[in-house]
This record gives sequence, structure tokens and C-alpha cells, in this order.
Amino acid sequence: MKSSNNNSFAAIDFELANGVRNSVCSVGIVVVENGEIVDEYYSLVRPPKNKYHWGNSRVTKIYAKDTKNSPSFKEIFPEVQKRLQGQFMVAHNEGFDRDVLKKVMEYYKLDYSQLNLPEKWEDTVEIFQALGTKSAKLNNLCKEYDIEIEHHNALSDAKATAKLYLISQGLEADKENKK
Repeated sequence: MKSSNNNSFAAIDFELANGVRNSVCSVGIVVVENGEIVDEYYSLVRPPKNKYHWGNSRVTKIYAKDTKNSPSFKEIFPEVQKRLQGQFMVAHNEGFDRDVLKKVMEYYKLDYSQLNLPEKWEDTVEIFQALGTKSAKLNNLCKEYDIEIEHHNALSDAKATAKLYLISQGLEADKENKK
């Protein structure tokens, strides 16, 4: 596992098509090295049977028509794996994103343990709650810390999470990455 020196990590965010945790319809990953964003990855993902719940689509603005020709999670897994393998991990509500990753990998018969990820990831919800913030909701934290976000876009959420984590560690992303 890569060093947990708090300034090198991967931040991840998933959006789901419905209430089943393997129904990934988009994923965003940001890789940070030495406090700087060095890689970003985003993909729409065709969930199993391309089945959506209207409530999820209302939030994510992603619909079955958007993912009918998108790759499955199994097809994008090599891209996900090369960014996550052995990384120190950060997420906003890590229990959710960690469980989604495990469930979607299980669905496609991919071995989660081969990613060599920590059992528990750093969680910006917990971190900012411990700091006494009024609301640890991602969009509220972004407003408070002047971070641009397109909420419920997986890449935008992952990038905002990475920036919040850097702020919580006393490290700010460089000015170019601020927006």
C-alpha cells in the first residue's frame, strides 16, 4: 500500500442508477501526489440491465439513454484499477463508496482484495464533522471553502473531495487546481 503521508492519495466518487449498490452509472477518480492533482478519470458506466430509478436520475441527471452504449464496470475496471491499486483512499462518506466498489466488483466477479486498499478509507464527512463544521454535506463544504463543484457529477465530487481532504490536512491544492 502506498504511503499514507496525507498528501498522496486517490479520491473516488460513484453515482448510482438505482438503490442497488452495484448499479454504478458513473465514476470519478482523482489521483493526488505530493498535494497536487496529477490524474483525473471519469466514465459513464452502463449499470446491470441499464436499469434506472427515476429518483436517482433526477439527482444525477444521468438516464438509461445516456449509458445504453457505455462500457460496463468490468470493461472500465483496468482504468479504475491502475488509479486505485495500493492507494491511500479518500471519499466523502467513505462507507458508501467503499461498499459500492466492493459490490460492483463482486457483481462482475472481480477480486476486491487484489486492489490492496485500506480496510477503512479517509472520510471527509467524518473529518469535517470532527472539525465542528455546521454541515458536512459536500455542496455545503464546497460553498464554505470556495470550491467549485457540479454536485452529483462523479468527477467533480471526487475533485472536491480531494481538495477538501488537502485543506483538512493543512495542504491546499495549487491555484491552478482551485477551480
